[in-house]
Amino acid sequence: MEHFFCSVLVLLVSPRFLHSNSTSHTWPFGAIAMLIDNAYDPDVSAKQFWIDKTVVKDQDCLTFMDNGYGLDLRTMHKMLSFGFSDKTTVKGVQPIGIYGNGFKSGSMRLGKDAIVFSKSKSTSCVGMLSQTYLEKIGAEQIIVPIFSLTSAILSVREEDKASLQDILRYSPFTTQEELLTQLDVISPPWSTGKTGTRIIIWNLRRTSTGALEFDFEKDRYDIQIPSEVYDEMTDTFPQPQLSSHIPKSTYSLRAYCSILYLKPQMQIIIRGQKVKSQLVAKSLAWTRKDHYKPNFLVSFYHKFLVPDTC
Repeated sequence: MEHFFCSVLVLLVSPRFLHSNSTSHTWPFGAIAMLIDNAYDPDVSAKQFWIDKTVVKDQDCLTFMDNGYGLDLRTMHKMLSFGFSDKTTVKGVQPIGIYGNGFKSGSMRLGKDAIVFSKSKSTSCVGMLSQTYLEKIGAEQIIVPIFSLTSAILSVREEDKASLQDILRYSPFTTQEELLTQLDVISPPWSTGKTGTRIIIWNLRRTSTGALEFDFEKDRYDIQIPSEVYDEMTDTFPQPQLSSHIPKSTYSLRAYCSILYLKPQMQIIIRGQKVKSQLVAKSLAWTRKDHYKPNFLVSFYHKFLVPDTC
């Protein structure tokens, strides 16, 4: 029996899967929605979610931050792994993500590399999911450097020091002080909490012409998809100038986030300005209610779950 278990091979995941997995998002806002959903879920319970653009060491980056419960080393490892999810129903609220794939597919759709900073009540931790890192070290399977610290100074366990060195070498943050600064950003004076998670994505997706997929200049308080990007997403899109017949939520992240949830319970802030949510159900010119009661569930219940009393 012992020999049998020794012969069982562990399933490996190729680094190339990070890119192929991300192609499920043909539309970049769908990838962003995955990251928002993670903070919206009841097990994170974030009240605020910030989306912004920043520049780190001359690299354009997208940043996402929430003030939820934060992650410890175990939960961050599962977040960066595939197919693991601890999401549960809290006070009758169902989680959106249950398959343990949203962060990976969403972040890798937006850029090649992502670093995650998180602060929970008990600890702080840093992890990196990076295609560039895996290419540089010639990895044959996905490796995620992660380390944790339990005090205000960057003191890591001996077994975590290799992860720290890899993050300092292959991320935009090359010193321990820079990493601590990013952890401090998680609890700013304007936040309602002292815990949360901050994601920074760099090596952002570019078009075939080398331009960034997002337009950060047209509107200081928005992130937009340039009209020329549509040609690369689908051939069926109208040839642009972003005319009036194209919904603004198609190319404006602010407009998209305003209608993302039927019953918003989390405040979204894009580039320093709050998103004004629109209650879609109350904005329709004409409404109709349809009550759906599938009969097959009733027959299934009686056939398989109710014991035969005869």
